[in-house]
Amino acid sequence: MHRSSFKAVISDFDGTLADSYQAITASVNHVRALHRLPPLPEPEVRKHVGRGPGHLLAYTVPGGDAENDLAAYKAHHPSVLRSGTRLFPGVAATLAALHQAGLRLAVCSNKLRPFTLELLDYFGLAALFQVVIGPEDAPRPKPAPDMLLAALSRLGVAKQDTLYVGDMTVDIATARAAGVTVWVVPTGSDDVIDLRAAHPDRVLESFRDLAGLLLDTSLSSVD
Repeated sequence: MHRSSFKAVISDFDGTLADSYQAITASVNHVRALHRLPPLPEPEVRKHVGRGPGHLLAYTVPGGDAENDLAAYKAHHPSVLRSGTRLFPGVAATLAALHQAGLRLAVCSNKLRPFTLELLDYFGLAALFQVVIGPEDAPRPKPAPDMLLAALSRLGVAKQDTLYVGDMTVDIATARAAGVTVWVVPTGSDDVIDLRAAHPDRVLESFRDLAGLLLDTSLSSVD
């Protein structure tokens, strides 16, 4: 049973559910190599993750060809997607507990949807999610509210019954624009100081904290 008033939990993916920065960095550096640019370290790439592939490549491959660079990124990424991505501790068990308690689950991420779907399947989580939204599914990516509103519509839940969990200030802005409660975890591109300055409704230590806050379940039981 869950004791919260929420009927649905929508999550970001990169930096919230999983550390995918190794894979993203590898594909960015593949595109950079095509332009004879030296590789970037992961922390530099990480700063530009979370605002969609167009933003990512514009800031990590300056002076490139946007259309061709995106095509090269998409062609390369499957080769590193699985090996370069890992779930954060407690994520799988927490999601399973939320699902079992009757909460509707969705992913709303600026990551291209086919990559999110493949990873959810790879990690054995696909059956837990009713909806997966990517930037292809709305006119504008986050921080515009379009993607989150699309997720609400497909889930069939109201704004006031929904919690959005992300890891960046862009997630906070998205939730505010959509009128949805937002909690954040400091496991992504933005540090906890920047997250607090953006005034989310709550800052968690990790995604697994959701179990103790939303469910009649102790944290230790979803480790």
